[in-house]
Amino acid sequence: MLKRKILKELDAWNSKRDRKCLVVQGARQVGKTFAIREYAKNTYKKTIEINFKEIPDAAEIFAGNLNVENMLRALRFRYPGVELSEGQTLLFLDEIQECPEAITSLKFWTQYGKLDVIASGSMLGIDYKRSSSYPVGYVEFLKMYGLDFEEFLWAVGVSESDISELREMFENRKVVQPAVHTVMMNHFRTYMALGGMPEVVNTYVTGKDFSPVDRVQKELLQGYLYDIAHYATAEEKIKAEKCFISLSKQLLNKENRKFQYKEIETGARAQKYYSSIDWLMRADIVRLSNYVNKLEYDLEDYSDSSNFKVYTSDLSLLIAMRDFAFKQHVIENSLVGTTKGGIYECAIADCLIKKGYRLFYYKNETTKRELDFVIQKGGKVVPIEVKAGNNRADSLNKYMEKSKIDMAYKFIDGNVGSTEERIVTMPHYMVMFV
Repeated sequence: MLKRKILKELDAWNSKRDRKCLVVQGARQVGKTFAIREYAKNTYKKTIEINFKEIPDAAEIFAGNLNVENMLRALRFRYPGVELSEGQTLLFLDEIQECPEAITSLKFWTQYGKLDVIASGSMLGIDYKRSSSYPVGYVEFLKMYGLDFEEFLWAVGVSESDISELREMFENRKVVQPAVHTVMMNHFRTYMALGGMPEVVNTYVTGKDFSPVDRVQKELLQGYLYDIAHYATAEEKIKAEKCFISLSKQLLNKENRKFQYKEIETGARAQKYYSSIDWLMRADIVRLSNYVNKLEYDLEDYSDSSNFKVYTSDLSLLIAMRDFAFKQHVIENSLVGTTKGGIYECAIADCLIKKGYRLFYYKNETTKRELDFVIQKGGKVVPIEVKAGNNRADSLNKYMEKSKIDMAYKFIDGNVGSTEERIVTMPHYMVMFV
């Protein structure tokens, strides 16, 4: 069984005295249903689970008047013998995007306050745009992704105590023992080849065979393409799919990884395709990193929403767009040029996004020097440069020479170091502690 951090977050929600209904958001197949079931099994005496995709007619419970007494009566008739006890029963509404009335009902369950309700869905950003009665102010949200790198390490047998030792080395900038460093770099490259989708990781852990892993990744990719076809409007379907599929070229084939519409089709313009990018983002399929023209807090004030990079919400999806041999090259660290730089940049983006950071990037239009990522941590701006090897980060060095920023990170294929003033050099895998 894969251990997930979200279980602690569910505990934190449950410990609140006046908790609202909880909505767990996330892309398809990131493990929402499994995690909620696992939590419910260990926390409640009874769970009523309604999956609106599997049982479409369950929507009848929420038809008509959404008075709580009416809904409770409908639940008792549909699930006879089930006690709806305060603090003892969980109502789990899965794939809730399929039933807008159930989404609306969350307001009334929160007001009722005597039944714990958790909802989950994979297209809630899309449903938010459709529904005029979304229960804003009456629900709490929890974002869920595929496994992050630390969760992956748990899955492959790395102990929490070993990870804690690495965390201490990160915090104190201690050099990692060479044998440990080699193992950790191998783990990181394996994670790059797999991504964090639970079914992919579980398939690998079970058999250590990349052939079935590749099949699962391809199936997941097809599932995401199906979701685009199923949920996008007729006007957006083909455009959104083209934008999504273009990410393999946008991120791995170009030195400049800024999203370019011309890579979708010749002569393409933002006017035609930006709404499709927005749709993919609201569907939790991609994440954006916006350009900033100044590195000062608050970065949002200096960002340009028309100039951005686009990353897949999980590395599994990007890897699935390449052939089977690509994984072998990643594992063996035998990629070269822009492709190698691209996959390492995407891996660091994956780790930062799953830690909840909003990503930005910076480019000096005069010197053309670019910083791969800029984040905000503790109210401070932190530049980040990613190197596939262990070469100099000229753009970062030049910027920090003239900047008053306290600290920057450089992630490399190498050990812990701090060779330039205020620039902390770390191996790629240490990004899990940022």
